[in-house]
Amino acid sequence: MALMDLLPKHLFTTRGWGLLASGVGSLLLAQIMGRRDLLALGILLIVLPLVSLAGVRVLKPRFQVFREFNPSSVETSSTATVRLAVARTGAATGPVIMEEQLPPRFGEPPAFRFPARAASGGTSRYEYHLRSGKRGQFRIGPVTAEFCDPFGLSLHRHAIDDGDILTVTPAAVELPATGLAGARGNDGVTATRIRANPSDDDVMTREYRHGDPMRRVHWAATARHGELMVRQEESVTTPEATIVMDQRYSAFVSGSGATFGPAHEDAFELVSSDNFEWVVTAAMSISAHLADRNYSLRFLDAAGNPAFRSSHSAPDPETEEFSGLGGLQSIAESLAAIQLTGARHVHGERRKEAAGVVDGVEAPFDDHLMDKLAAHRLRGPLLALLGNMPLAEARALAPAAGYGANAFALVVTDHPHHAQPIIEALKLGGWRAVAVSSRTDLPAAWAGFDQGEILAAAAAAMDVRRGAAVPR
Repeated sequence: MALMDLLPKHLFTTRGWGLLASGVGSLLLAQIMGRRDLLALGILLIVLPLVSLAGVRVLKPRFQVFREFNPSSVETSSTATVRLAVARTGAATGPVIMEEQLPPRFGEPPAFRFPARAASGGTSRYEYHLRSGKRGQFRIGPVTAEFCDPFGLSLHRHAIDDGDILTVTPAAVELPATGLAGARGNDGVTATRIRANPSDDDVMTREYRHGDPMRRVHWAATARHGELMVRQEESVTTPEATIVMDQRYSAFVSGSGATFGPAHEDAFELVSSDNFEWVVTAAMSISAHLADRNYSLRFLDAAGNPAFRSSHSAPDPETEEFSGLGGLQSIAESLAAIQLTGARHVHGERRKEAAGVVDGVEAPFDDHLMDKLAAHRLRGPLLALLGNMPLAEARALAPAAGYGANAFALVVTDHPHHAQPIIEALKLGGWRAVAVSSRTDLPAAWAGFDQGEILAAAAAAMDVRRGAAVPR
């Protein structure tokens, strides 16, 4: 038995190895005894297993495999049900043990016997469950089986299908209800946008409400009433939000930082980092939060191009506008395999950015992005999910705040306290900006914007009251 354990697996059965050993023994005896009959027997005993081995590799049994995922794409840490239907299309063979090949993160591959006891119509059906803690695309399968020749001498394991791709999307984190969704209409629910050029006759005012941008404060009416009053010259329209998602390698991986992905588990290795994974989760969560409030969403990268152009999982990489439940599902699938792009030599890339070119494309936050934002000027909030950046880039992005009804920026960096000059540069342009790290609680960061707005509004109201009380 110990000798059998040393022999190669998946070539011959115990019977096949026995015939080969007997054939070799017969050849030795034929050489010693000079017997031709032993020579012929030895050749037969050796050739028979070899012919069987060749036959089982050339004449492969044929099967059809149908694989279904439920749901078709699954969120991280959620369970997907895999349903298999296997049918034989060639000549019948005996019972076979089959295995579904899986990436290592999913654990041991499930094994099942074909045909199944409950097979019907020549088709055997099986079911198992998968769960992944990280987003990405993973090849599930192929189904492999070890087949034996009719004499039971040789073995051969081969795949009977090509496998299918399971898409694991980032799970959205529930965000607290805040006033960040932008300006609101008279009913306080319907989102609105400001008319292009309102005249003084068009202007109506009302009390400041939680979530109103400070740029809409009507100071003359505020002085008369002694409390914050805002312009109400908007018309009801479909609310929109634009999300600028930085994906540059240099913004999320420091010179000594390491990338990670599915670690060569399949052909879909992602280039990412802890900070970028935080941004992906934030993008998914913000999208779900706004979609629940009937917002249409637009995704751009730092150069103003469609944000999902480099995502292997994007249903349509060139699409940048999404709406409804279908649009939210498309965003989730696009985020599944989005990854960092651009040069990986960080210092060299910084020099190229200073020259206005990175790998032959526009530098970030240039006129192309500004033109894209201007095309949807003041139609809703503008949100930027950013990595670490030079101060010059922050100053280039700062004026973009004027294109949104509100403008919010999350700067994700390993050392948030070192990013204060960047935050200050963005705030000077009108952004409400916060520096966070991959360890920051996303709902807390989201709520922090709202708290900052409340404090700003309260301070402005106090200033107005003091000004109204001063005699002239």
